[in-house]
Amino acid sequence: MAEKILMKGNEAIAHGAIRCGADGYFGYPITPQSEVMETLMEEKPWETTGMVVLQAESETSSINMVYGGASTGKKVMTSSSSLGISLMAEGLSYLAGAELPCVVVNVMRGGPGLGTIQPSQADYFQAVKGGGHGDYKMIVLAPASAQDMYDFVGKGFDLAFKYRNPVMILSDGVIGQMMEKVELGEMKPRRTSEEVAQQCPWALTGKHSGRNRNIITSLALDPNVQEKTNQRLQAKYAEIEKNEVICQTYRTEDAEHLFVAYGSMSRICEAVVDQAREAGYKVGLLRPVTLYPYPTANIQALVPQLKSIMAVEMSAGQMVEDVRLAVEGKVPVNFYGRMGGMIPSPDDIFEAFVKSINK
Repeated sequence: MAEKILMKGNEAIAHGAIRCGADGYFGYPITPQSEVMETLMEEKPWETTGMVVLQAESETSSINMVYGGASTGKKVMTSSSSLGISLMAEGLSYLAGAELPCVVVNVMRGGPGLGTIQPSQADYFQAVKGGGHGDYKMIVLAPASAQDMYDFVGKGFDLAFKYRNPVMILSDGVIGQMMEKVELGEMKPRRTSEEVAQQCPWALTGKHSGRNRNIITSLALDPNVQEKTNQRLQAKYAEIEKNEVICQTYRTEDAEHLFVAYGSMSRICEAVVDQAREAGYKVGLLRPVTLYPYPTANIQALVPQLKSIMAVEMSAGQMVEDVRLAVEGKVPVNFYGRMGGMIPSPDDIFEAFVKSINK
């Protein structure tokens, strides 16, 4: 029987890392995600699985440790929050440019600047549009529960190694701090050196093999070489967009109005859908699980039956831009958001919805 334990979303990340056979975690504490590292320190996986857990001296150091570990084909990860991810931006671009797999967790807090330790969703642009430099993409998963936090670590590594690409789990302070029952899966052993070498022929092994030795770099001084590299990356992103879109819908079969929300806001909007239905409005919800690749086609498929769409975010409005691009002006797209760590109630959203369709 599967083991179920009451835990925070952040704690679920740590248990997910241990049980999916992660090789290393390198991080730096910052509210509201510090429980990830704290739980790993309490669990001491280095004594049971051999997993390395190290507190780096900074976020910049931690992402470069991830770069080093990923270059050897190991399952390595880090976690931080908002401003900490900003410090990792250069390293994330390096990882994407060198096509190295890793998992990065961002438990968002309010900003800009030092901001507040309260939850936010204002890092959407940073994650989905690329917070670092250059033409690169990260696969972005948006958990809406503590169970998702646990499950997405293993899924994130699977996608990272499938495409040799960084994966970000974009959570927020609500999901990170809330406590729920989490069903823990079976403990997967860490891969042996032979398995790593077989699965990751591109990885550094520490062995010199003459002219055929592997080289990990994102540097190309010749612009012709760099353009070919970028073309290869864009082709890979096209494959990701074709194959890896995930979204969930709720009561959309006959919906005339649609909420689009991710993470904690999708949970609140699910309650609003029920509230609106009771009031006589045919409302549904689409929750993007992958923020990149975005479920553009899924939204477009609902457009012919819709009279309006409302994007709901804990931000000034970032994901709403992708919703508007998806509908191509064929249906009105409204927006409701709170900023600075404020969490809207179902009544707040319902009131804003009614106003938006009656204006």
